[in-house]
Amino acid sequence: MKKRNLILTFLLIIIISLLPVIMFVSWQLKPKKELKIAIIDKTALTKDGDEHRSFNWILNNNKYCNPNRDLYSVSEDYFGFFPKENKKYFIKDLEKFNDVQLKNLADRLDMIYMTDLYGIYSKDWYSDNYRGERSQLIYGGMSRKELSLLNLMKSQKKLILTEFNTIAPPTSSRVKTLFEEMFGLKWSGWTGRFFENLDTAINKEIPVWVIQDYKAQHQNRWPFSRSGIVLVHEDGRLEILDYKTDLKEEVPYIISAEINQKRFGIPKKVKYSYWFDVMLTKRSNNVISLYQIFSNARGDSILQSLNIPNPFPAVIEHYENDYKFYYFCGDFCDNPVKMILSRFSDITKFKWLMYPTNDMAERESFFWLYYQPLLSTILRNYYDSLQKK
Repeated sequence: MKKRNLILTFLLIIIISLLPVIMFVSWQLKPKKELKIAIIDKTALTKDGDEHRSFNWILNNNKYCNPNRDLYSVSEDYFGFFPKENKKYFIKDLEKFNDVQLKNLADRLDMIYMTDLYGIYSKDWYSDNYRGERSQLIYGGMSRKELSLLNLMKSQKKLILTEFNTIAPPTSSRVKTLFEEMFGLKWSGWTGRFFENLDTAINKEIPVWVIQDYKAQHQNRWPFSRSGIVLVHEDGRLEILDYKTDLKEEVPYIISAEINQKRFGIPKKVKYSYWFDVMLTKRSNNVISLYQIFSNARGDSILQSLNIPNPFPAVIEHYENDYKFYYFCGDFCDNPVKMILSRFSDITKFKWLMYPTNDMAERESFFWLYYQPLLSTILRNYYDSLQKK
């Protein structure tokens, strides 16, 4: 009996040891699928491409490739800001395209994803001790050329994916309004983010401007030592919902109806701890998921005074015969994922190993539980539809 148990244990160890090899080989053997994609990221501070790496992870894991049959490169295959050594950079975008070139680009592409247009500011780029101080814009915001490309893609019923910060500053108010009219959306002007600790002596990641603006608007007071949700309006107003004082639960959650849980393989409820924007939408669009801030009576009154609905959209969809469009109401593509894991088949079956369970600020669980299945399903359905044409 002991010998049999030893043999079984030994076989189990061998299987577990070989599993990563099997998963890697299986991924290598998967056929590539050509999908011509334009990724636009104007906030790439490093070659790691933090603001679009999550999307590349999904492309690689599912073997979507460019027309050269190469997998998409995080550091090269996008439009926007490209960092170089010694604080040098170059920009590759659409500003030199004429109308004919834009039309040709739209004809060639299958889809576009605008991941982050917030841009690069002088203290982002040149300071080694940047703490969120306001500074001069180097590059960023949606341009009229990019808006024109979106309009061309829309007219051809190509897939369009956009997310926060597509139309917030530094995008001009005129371009923002045209984008809203084009896709039936309206930005409330509010953005927000969860911070796991608002004690300024402990958490050095709180932007300096958040502290300065709040004090300037609240009698030079900063009465926070717990977690909370910072809410910022484009006109400069700033409010904070404090855990226990204003909130029953610390972090916002993304809530999805059962029909969309089944459509996209997403959970009923998942926490979201990063930047979001409060968007409104016309009835011609479909809301896939909603943000819910679990506020108490005091928190409810603050949200009402700011004209912030609760709940409010987290993912907005228009996927009809006239055009195919998604707006993710948050910095969804910015997640700390390891690209090497994208090269293992069925790695998502082990997602429960990929994130801590006792950290309210972690973003890995959002990627594995929500973003990855959502994007994978959107891409799979769209790719399949192209193969039928």
